[in-house]
Amino acid sequence: MEILLAKDMGFCWGVRRAIDIMEKAAQEKGDIVSLGPIVHNPQVVAELETKGVHLGDGPQSVNSKPVAITAHGAGPEAISAAKGKGAEVIDTTCPIVTRSQRWAKKMAENGFTVIVYGDTKHREVKGVLGWAGGKGFAVTEESMQRLPAELSRVAVISQTTQSPEKFAAFVSRLLQERVGQINELRVINTLCDVTSSQQAATRELAQEVGLMLVVGGRNSANTRHLAEVSREEGAETHHIESVDELRPEWFEDQERVGISAGASTPDSAVEAVVDRIRELVAAKAAS
Repeated sequence: MEILLAKDMGFCWGVRRAIDIMEKAAQEKGDIVSLGPIVHNPQVVAELETKGVHLGDGPQSVNSKPVAITAHGAGPEAISAAKGKGAEVIDTTCPIVTRSQRWAKKMAENGFTVIVYGDTKHREVKGVLGWAGGKGFAVTEESMQRLPAELSRVAVISQTTQSPEKFAAFVSRLLQERVGQINELRVINTLCDVTSSQQAATRELAQEVGLMLVVGGRNSANTRHLAEVSREEGAETHHIESVDELRPEWFEDQERVGISAGASTPDSAVEAVVDRIRELVAAKAAS
């Protein structure tokens, strides 16, 4: 059985940057507190814990220790709350997310209603909305009814990990349904090129194999999107966090297996999956 890896997958530069900053800060300053998981990957979070980066649960967990804003970013209120308690703030927000935050703030200050296309419960989206100062809404295709009945000047941005195709379809639908109300529409492309590239690589690989494994955290939006892309191509697809979830029956009668991984998935996790698959296949052949 052949095991193929997606051409583009795994840790993105924004995640690597955030981890490097936190590790260096912990070395220089001692223990620090991360406001939420640095990435949606439990293995990475556990490893950082051993290096002095401790997981905090929101502003209430802030004390005298330095506080790190994760790669997903945070709203201005969270940063102000940490500084208000006298904590040093270490900002590891991905620059692409920072760009989204700045656009949200600028558009809101210029009188636009800011619409963020993305998961309303995701920390990145919550943070971006915070910078809109109460003048923003997070919606998806399923929740467009949450938008105000009256819209005039509208700015639309996207959660960075959404797919270009879905974002374009959302903007098209918004205009079709609200064209009689919207007098001015600004569309700002805040999509992450790395995420788009990984989705394209996953789509390409899914067309060549019968089985796809997408490795990454359950709570990772970009990893879930990779699994969705793979399923859209008709490949049997399993989203797994670790090797413990692999099942021998998945590989029966499979000639080619593809593997992709989210932007918060370390290389070691993918390598462990590949090694485990080979063990499972060898054990089956020997039985």
